[in-house]
Amino acid sequence: MAEIDAAPFAFPFQRDQIALVVIDMQRDFVEPGGFGASLGNDVSLLGAIVPTVRRLLDGFRVAGLPIFHTRECHLPDLSDCPDAKRMRGAPSLRIGDDGPMGRILIAGEPGADIIPELAPQSGEIVIDKPGKGAFYATDLGRMLEERGVKQLVFAGVTTEVCVQTTMREANDRGYDCLLATDATESYFPAFKAAAIAMITAQGGIVGWAAPTDAILEALNG
Repeated sequence: MAEIDAAPFAFPFQRDQIALVVIDMQRDFVEPGGFGASLGNDVSLLGAIVPTVRRLLDGFRVAGLPIFHTRECHLPDLSDCPDAKRMRGAPSLRIGDDGPMGRILIAGEPGADIIPELAPQSGEIVIDKPGKGAFYATDLGRMLEERGVKQLVFAGVTTEVCVQTTMREANDRGYDCLLATDATESYFPAFKAAAIAMITAQGGIVGWAAPTDAILEALNG
């Protein structure tokens, strides 16, 4: 069995059971003028990881391994967006409001789409999720099972919210989880660092973490 140099110890992987999950690399989160920026965040932090995420995607594509993309978005009537989510804080724009890229985080609107640099290719699965975790109210679990996937590599944003939530959901469902540390990001660097520490603490209580170079080296080995 091959291994990826990771923390807290080497991640053993089987090529026929591993897939990549890229979380929420959407215009509303990554690009200036979107929902993330409307909350007062510096979106350039998220944009900085785009080339690394692309390298990771390309590596999995060359290896012929399954790739899943997620988009956090809601139905136009907001029936799947409870007030407990929509009405938090006092942002200048809320989910469903008209923004510079269409209605904020609404399925089918330009802002909810994945940024062009990381656009899914033919055969790659796109999961629209109404929650923070990619397993909640989606078919992700069934799709992974159908493909015999048992190990997941994660990239995307934000590290401490949708990425970590999905990793915890996956761990509870029996998947081995590995976070690509330089292919994930947060609007708050301290939150990213804390999330990685929580994921790998206590002997990898949620999963493993490794840089993209280590992952690609193992895939190409």
